[in-house]
Amino acid sequence: MSYLEYSVKTVPSGWRKFLYLNWPLIVLLTAVASIGFLMLYSVAGGSFSPWAEPQMKRYALGMTLMFIVAMVPIWFWRNVAFLAYSVAFVLLIAVELFGTVGMGAQRWIDLGFMRLQPSELMKITLVMLLAAYYDWLPIQKTSRPLWVLLPVLIILLPTALVLGQPDLGTAILLLTAGGLMMFLAGVHWAYFASVVAAGGAGIWAVLQSRGTEWQLLKDYQFRRIDTFLDPSSDPLGAGYHITQAKIAMGSGGWTGRGFMQGTQSRLNFLPEKHTDFIFNTLAEEFGFIGGVSLLLLYVLVLIFCITSALQNRDRFASLMTLGIGLTFFLFFAVNMSMVMGLAPVVGVPLPLVSYGGSAMLVLMVAFGLVQSAHIHRPR
Repeated sequence: MSYLEYSVKTVPSGWRKFLYLNWPLIVLLTAVASIGFLMLYSVAGGSFSPWAEPQMKRYALGMTLMFIVAMVPIWFWRNVAFLAYSVAFVLLIAVELFGTVGMGAQRWIDLGFMRLQPSELMKITLVMLLAAYYDWLPIQKTSRPLWVLLPVLIILLPTALVLGQPDLGTAILLLTAGGLMMFLAGVHWAYFASVVAAGGAGIWAVLQSRGTEWQLLKDYQFRRIDTFLDPSSDPLGAGYHITQAKIAMGSGGWTGRGFMQGTQSRLNFLPEKHTDFIFNTLAEEFGFIGGVSLLLLYVLVLIFCITSALQNRDRFASLMTLGIGLTFFLFFAVNMSMVMGLAPVVGVPLPLVSYGGSAMLVLMVAFGLVQSAHIHRPR
């Protein structure tokens, strides 16, 4: 018996759980968050206020929540998955009734000390409930129509509420994450082929609805589509954001202009430089090398999640870990695609880097669930 094995077997149960934590994952998360603190300090002109200091406090709170969630046995989270989803769903309804409006959208509930965005909570509770559902459902029933209908409703109901806020980006993430969970659980490919065909028909219907009484998207969302297809058509209007974002990225070159030396962000040409477009600030100041370094950290986090899921023999824990890892992937993939002009601008923050309270705390709780699955896996 090695010294480490002897130490793990002789420490008290609580400390043993602490040792079983996936510490490399914690180091990676802290590294990503630290890059966020650095960039928020930069875009504020070399000041910890108004963004870097609150973000650091939120990360400290989020890390505390992650440790608390990690220490709770995984079977508890399986048992409360439906309750967690129900709470998030009720909060989405509450947003419709008395939510706070910001930037033309009604997405938040004002709690006094913070503004809660229930759609962020739904991203994680949806994964939890689908993992619990497919853990309960016998594998041979996974692709039967009746048993496929229920998870489809579980996905579509909150998606419809989020789309009505309106929040197209989060709605797309919910649909995609839910579909990936069904695919991972073993639902037959024919269902997904049908969805792709229906999606194509839906896109056609959306485009045909423009300018009619039954228009399916808001005018500003159509303008985002136009801007995505041809940003130069309105460089000072709808295409301004993505045009400035591309200028910022291109001006960084290989190694960047230097910390706090980005002209696009310092002179306020870059829009939403502390939230949606913070990656462009990083690329301008640290260049291609800085952008790829952050992407590498994200990929390592994803690899740790996938590895932990594949090593876990508990179906719920494995599906939930994969679902959270893929949801995390969707976060940074959609944001980076958006700010590079590879996808329409849909308002998805860069995880752990963009300024924001709800997204930060919910994501840290999600990684607490990943840690709980890792600690309490069958050994």
